[in-house]
Amino acid sequence: MEITKPETNTNNQWHTISGEETLQSLHSSPTGLTQSEAESRILRFGTNELIAEKRESPLILLFNQFKSLLIIILIIAAGVSFWTDGVAEGISILIIVLLAGVLGFIQEFQADKAIESLQKMASPHAQAIRDGVELHVEASQLVPGDIIILKTGDKIPADGRLIEANNLKIEESSLTGESLAVEKSSGIIEGKNIPLGDRKNMIYSGTTISYGRGRAVIVATGMKTEFGKIAGMLQSTKNRRTPLQENLDQLGKKLGIFSIALAAAMSGIGLLRGYPFEKMFIWGVALAVAVIPEALPAVVTISLALGVQRMVKRRALIRKLPAVETLGATNIICSDKTGTLTHDEMTIKKIYVSGKMYDVEGAGYTPEGQYRFEETPVTAKEDKDLHNLLKFGTLCNDTILQNTDGTWSILGDPTEGAIVVAAAKAGIEYSILRDEFPRLDEIPFSSESKRMTTMHKVKGRLEAYSKGAIEVILNSCNAQYINGEVIELTEEARAHLLAKAASLSENALRVLAVSAKVLTAKVFNQKEIESDMVFVGMVGMFDPPRAEAKTAIDTCFTAGIKPIMITGDNKITAKAIAKSLGILRKGRAMSGSELDELSDEEFEHIVEETEVFARISPSHKLKIVTALMDKGHIVAMTGDGVNDAPSLKKADIGVAMGITGTDVSKEAADMILTDDNFASIVNAVEEGRSIFENIRKYLVFLLSGNMGTVFALVYTLLAGLKIPLTAVQILFINFIMDGLIAIALGVEPPEPGIMNRKPRNVKEGILNKDTIVLIGFIGILIAIVTTGVYVWAGSSGFTDEQAKTMFFLTLIFARLFNGFNCRSLEQSIFTMKFWSNKGLIISSLVSLAMSILVVSVPFLQQAFTTTLPNPIEWLGMIVAAFFIIVVVETVKWLFKRMAS
Repeated sequence: MEITKPETNTNNQWHTISGEETLQSLHSSPTGLTQSEAESRILRFGTNELIAEKRESPLILLFNQFKSLLIIILIIAAGVSFWTDGVAEGISILIIVLLAGVLGFIQEFQADKAIESLQKMASPHAQAIRDGVELHVEASQLVPGDIIILKTGDKIPADGRLIEANNLKIEESSLTGESLAVEKSSGIIEGKNIPLGDRKNMIYSGTTISYGRGRAVIVATGMKTEFGKIAGMLQSTKNRRTPLQENLDQLGKKLGIFSIALAAAMSGIGLLRGYPFEKMFIWGVALAVAVIPEALPAVVTISLALGVQRMVKRRALIRKLPAVETLGATNIICSDKTGTLTHDEMTIKKIYVSGKMYDVEGAGYTPEGQYRFEETPVTAKEDKDLHNLLKFGTLCNDTILQNTDGTWSILGDPTEGAIVVAAAKAGIEYSILRDEFPRLDEIPFSSESKRMTTMHKVKGRLEAYSKGAIEVILNSCNAQYINGEVIELTEEARAHLLAKAASLSENALRVLAVSAKVLTAKVFNQKEIESDMVFVGMVGMFDPPRAEAKTAIDTCFTAGIKPIMITGDNKITAKAIAKSLGILRKGRAMSGSELDELSDEEFEHIVEETEVFARISPSHKLKIVTALMDKGHIVAMTGDGVNDAPSLKKADIGVAMGITGTDVSKEAADMILTDDNFASIVNAVEEGRSIFENIRKYLVFLLSGNMGTVFALVYTLLAGLKIPLTAVQILFINFIMDGLIAIALGVEPPEPGIMNRKPRNVKEGILNKDTIVLIGFIGILIAIVTTGVYVWAGSSGFTDEQAKTMFFLTLIFARLFNGFNCRSLEQSIFTMKFWSNKGLIISSLVSLAMSILVVSVPFLQQAFTTTLPNPIEWLGMIVAAFFIIVVVETVKWLFKRMAS
């Protein structure tokens, strides 16, 4: 069906026509598009995405691999070889340069693809109506004519015309520069040249809903949106490099300067010893290339990107790569309770009305289960007070209960869902109820007010219903319902109700109270509506703790990480749940009101002792995370609401909820939990530690091997021996070690026991004192082994060519064995699963096969000046090289024994 726009709207003047006319123009309706129509419009209008900055073509990416100074010098060196009749050597250099370039291209291409796939995983969602049903769809799949549901905290996915607005306010500063949230309405606005900021009936992609709710019909998507038009003019954003990459770049530059100076010095010694200039020039260049870990940036990027992809499989989506570096150092996790530490499937177990406590059977969202009073079954519809509580709670509610293929679920807030399910168990159909008593207005829930109020038309009069925290609701009431009658709420009655609420809380039940009021006029302010209300009753709901959360909490304590529970529940409930989860051990619990009574200095003094924070608001969260960070801790903070954004941004690691989180919280966060599960945070910390450790292993492996090569060559030169490696041999070793083996180490799975260690010190560089000593120790060890074989071969009657071949192969074997040593810098490789890193095994076998070809194929023998060793020589070189594993494993064992 072709979309046509009315004459009055040829210049996108949607604000000048009514919502009904907009729907007609877009061939849509209040029940939305059909799924098939939406799919056909995607083909016509394209996806709702901004066109990304044009990426470099693979050909340009390949060409860029040959632009570095050292590669250019190598090509010059090959030319010098050809000029001095070293044709085989020149061809060999060019082949290795080409192979290194292709490998670098593959590394960068894979890294780009990995990051691109992660960006796609972060695709936001929207709540739309299609075929008359509310459902979650990817924002990229929205099309003109789609009806979307708007609620507090959402980031608007496309431009739209409002068709319904209830207390709707939108923060549009990113588009208009207006700092205050704009109040929206669905009426017509006259005038065609009205500025965007004054089009109060329009919503725009990229802006954020700060208050209220509404519905809108999409009128523009992708590059046709106002943001899309701006993006079309810019398209200049570049990917931010991580601090780790920047630090390693600095390391690379220092190594570059060192390598050039070293190569120049050693080439100078070679010239003094009578070697020809052109040979020493080529040899010096090769040595400089060998010392520099030129694959370092690619290995880091791949390690980060592939590690982040592993995190996705473990339900943690990283939005910002620098977060990976910080995760491994996290030593405090401040976690919300509901949904993160618990299942977020609230079930009402107790209801207290008119002095009676009712038990409610059933669990989860399946609307099955009896009501009982003192073990006697009760028909809820026949108990007026009980029926009223369920009725009012259902009307003051935005959540929908749905059945999909026999599975019951909710669309909305779990706390509200518990009320809807409890009402359904009592035979109250919420859809019929809402049609019978239509909502006229509402005061949305906020974390500050801790309540929600709605106004309804009830048989010719206006009534208001509230639900929220027991203290808040009681403070707004001056009467209560008892057996269908309204009586005064005395101080004694208040104390009684608070005692009942405390009793429910002590049994780990979350308490929610309901109140009502008949309104005597049509226009009220919020204070008038939410005062002098009538207390109806309270419910006690249970959200069972996740079994995996308790295991994850135990892991935290083992890993030197302190978990802190933050909840909106009262202190008694919070303590009961925290104890059952194992969070509350030796520390204290504190409520938001207690926190408010403390000065900043007093709070900083006790914040580290506190393990549970109850009745906490978002402003409290910011105070908590600030105090902990000021103490020097690396803090991860979870959140899902709009007002959680400041604390998520402030924290070292902001963690948003993927299921219940608002778009605003997700934008502010560094990481999103796709399952809202605390265990996924701990899994992400494990992966973060592993990624950092893998980069460290790569550096130890590569630098120790390079230093081993350098130390061995320095010794032979200073000892007056013939140089045992040619330039081509140096480049070949560099190619297989810096490429194949290094990449395999960069993706080593998390090693056993990594969560038994304390978090690393963020002030400590990736190459700390221990690793620098280890690099030097292994480098000297490799040099001793290889020069030992070389000296023995030279003194045992072998030819120069045979001795040099043995040096060449022994060095390769020693560095290959060192690759297995570096799978863990602490654990013995004999305690690790041999096949857990198949990439390292395969790359080692490939490197070994290539080395065998170099010493056995006649053409390659000539190019690399090698000979084919006999079996005894092979065995001797392998045994000598294996000495690396024996010594390093012995050192690991000694250090482990000393530490214990």
